[in-house]
Amino acid sequence: MQRRNFIKTAAAASAGAFILPRFSIGQSGPSANSKLNIAHIGAGGIANMAYGGCKGENVVALCDIDSRKFPRKPWAVDVPKFADYREMLDKLGKDIDGVCINTPDHMHFNATLACMERGIHVCTQKPLTHNIWQARTLRKAKDKYKVITNMANQGHTYDGIRKMREMYEADCFGQVSEVHMGFPGPNWNGRYFKKPASMPLPAEPIPANINWDLWLGPAAERPFNSLYHPLKWRGFNDFGTGQFGDWFCHIGDGAVWVLDLYEPTVIECVERGPAMEGMIPDYSVVRFDFPARGNKAACSMTWSDGAPGVGTPIKSPDDWGWGKVPNSGSFWYADKGNAFLDQRSNNPRFSVKEQMVEFKENGGVAETYDRVKGGPHQEWVRAIKGDGPECGSNFDYAAPMSEVALLGVLAQRFGGRIEWDSKNMRITNRPELNVFVKEPARAGWEAGQDLWT
Repeated sequence: MQRRNFIKTAAAASAGAFILPRFSIGQSGPSANSKLNIAHIGAGGIANMAYGGCKGENVVALCDIDSRKFPRKPWAVDVPKFADYREMLDKLGKDIDGVCINTPDHMHFNATLACMERGIHVCTQKPLTHNIWQARTLRKAKDKYKVITNMANQGHTYDGIRKMREMYEADCFGQVSEVHMGFPGPNWNGRYFKKPASMPLPAEPIPANINWDLWLGPAAERPFNSLYHPLKWRGFNDFGTGQFGDWFCHIGDGAVWVLDLYEPTVIECVERGPAMEGMIPDYSVVRFDFPARGNKAACSMTWSDGAPGVGTPIKSPDDWGWGKVPNSGSFWYADKGNAFLDQRSNNPRFSVKEQMVEFKENGGVAETYDRVKGGPHQEWVRAIKGDGPECGSNFDYAAPMSEVALLGVLAQRFGGRIEWDSKNMRITNRPELNVFVKEPARAGWEAGQDLWT
């Protein structure tokens, strides 16, 4: 596969002229020993995960709508900095090999697609997009632009999710008929969630360090309020996907990947706590129904969230033998032995401790899936350099997996039953909800429609 060439010329940023590093790379692309030129869209918070994962490569540009978020590290002092990623890509795009997208959920799609359109490799935070149409569009973009893609859900690089699949394929569990999973929260007094006194939020002065119009991106205009930015956007439906979208991409990863749970026919919110207008509920229980898939029997998957003591906890098996029952992760109900994966889809085990001891004493199962060194960003860097296989959470996987999460988010948001026609990307029993399958974008932020023509 052809790789983008490294920087050969100097470029000028709005902050002034600067010279980017030169490399002696052949026309065929970077080698495993070359350094990539990496940019970051979103420079604070979760970006620190990306900085660490790309350590050793060249950070050649940083972009954030909030100038306070640029890292105060020696390596970042002379790096060109932008507020608008479109300006960054226009000025430096031909010299950038890969971009890490570390923005709030509602900006993932536009920023990721803009990079892909320029032939730039992308590693995007989870969930991949804010709506289902965007996820399918990024999958189409992967096919068209032939770039290396990855979604940064760490657990998909861990050994445990591979071991669980090896155990399942060795018929250790038999048929799995139910999976119950979840995560406690939202914690309305925590770091990421805050319930306002009322909605809509009142206008506050826009701080000088924030470009509010760029933060909104494709979302509808509204006044600035400090409960949106920083950090607490997750609880607002127009920007985040709540506890569900944030954690399903970790906790649900194992079940989706191992059991092929990609196309539910029914998604039903069977329990829903109170919610302020435009915000996620205090708690929920959402069930997905999946038909038989090849030789896999029909299966339901149920998500539960809510603060401790609020809502219905995850259904746990009666035969749990490992002490206190975890309040997060996934419990698998199967005819040869119930099982469990933790909140990163790692550390697989049978519910019955003695069954797991016997399994290990008998040698376990053979490793049939290659293990991954480091996390998703290191995996992505190696794939770009041709020093490793395609990323496990590339968009051919990350898009349909995120779609399952986003269907659950829709059911949680509106309550009740959703009947889903995956082939036609339509909600059949409540057509008024289809506007949220492909949300309208603010003028000037429309993107991706050409991939459907």
